Amino acid sequence: MQINLMTPINQLGYGVAGLNIFKELRKQADVSLFPIGEPQVVNEEDANAVRSGMSIAKFYNPNAPCIKIWHQNQMAERIGSGRFIGFPIFELDTFSELEKHHLISCDELMVCSEWARKIILGGNFGYYKADGRPKLPPKTHVVPLGVDAELFSPAPARQDDKTIFFNCGKWEKRKGHDVLIECFNRAFKEDDNVELWMMCDNPFIGDSNEKWRSLYKTSPLGSKIKIIPRQHSQQDVYSIMSRTDCGVFPARAEGWNLEALEMLACGKDVITTDYSAHQEFCNKDNSFLINIDEKEMAHDGVFFDGMVGKWAALGNEQKDQLIEHMRMVHGIKEQYINGWDTQMREFHSTNHAGIKTAQQFTWNNTANKIREILNG
Repeated sequence: MQINLMTPINQLGYGVAGLNIFKELRKQADVSLFPIGEPQVVNEEDANAVRSGMSIAKFYNPNAPCIKIWHQNQMAERIGSGRFIGFPIFELDTFSELEKHHLISCDELMVCSEWARKIILGGNFGYYKADGRPKLPPKTHVVPLGVDAELFSPAPARQDDKTIFFNCGKWEKRKGHDVLIECFNRAFKEDDNVELWMMCDNPFIGDSNEKWRSLYKTSPLGSKIKIIPRQHSQQDVYSIMSRTDCGVFPARAEGWNLEALEMLACGKDVITTDYSAHQEFCNKDNSFLINIDEKEMAHDGVFFDGMVGKWAALGNEQKDQLIEHMRMVHGIKEQYINGWDTQMREFHSTNHAGIKTAQQFTWNNTANKIREILNG
């Protein structure tokens, strides 16, 4: 099998997904790699793989299927004339006319979750007139993303009585960073043995990174908040995750949320909204869920203008749930640290359901699903 793959290769969301999918596909097929942007890798093994894929691309097969892992409003360019499958990762429940125009240029689509498939095939997408003729949305397949289980393996439980909450993801209103700081300060007092670690540098907002950092550090519990810079590699990310207790992701919308899945794979607790793509792997058995009862127009004045699409509304009820979940996680840890022996501490401090869930979401499974679609 031959595949033409268009994808970014870097340490951002699309780039991490693209690199891992490429590495797994090349074990099973001849993959011509066409990087979107300059490839950025952090080790020689990945560099050699990328160079090999780009070398194969010099004499690519124009009739081979082309898979493009990229934004839904930038699907115009493709490689060759074979079957064209777009793989967008999006967060909102409605598409703009530009996005529709690009999406229907694909022969088929792959998306991360059943939530995303319903957005494309449901009434929010509907019919779209192209060249004066109504056209149905392309056939759409669900292809869940994965986690590197060898890297993000269950980490030894922390044995001290401090609870460390962790959030990883670019500074954005969409990710609930405005709500998280408010709720952390309401959930705890100065004498509570807790910390909040934020690894959220956003390469797309420039000086606004400092505004977010200041919001957190100057808050009443700012002394309990640690701001961590963007890490060089996924190994570095794991090193930090392994030293925490609970990932907290009060996102208004997510296209996938790799970090939440990685935390589950590490055996850590996860608090997250019960909405959008992370519903594919976060449930009541492996996560503390924040119930969503309303949506609102997506507006942050930076990435979303409030004109098209909605996301989850985080009102007082959702904030109260987040506060209660954080207090519960800390309370449970205090109980097993102070009252149980080492073996019992280790068992109760590990999210066994999360580990079991993460084992179902591997990059190999992602590649196998893609091959299944291409062979269908």
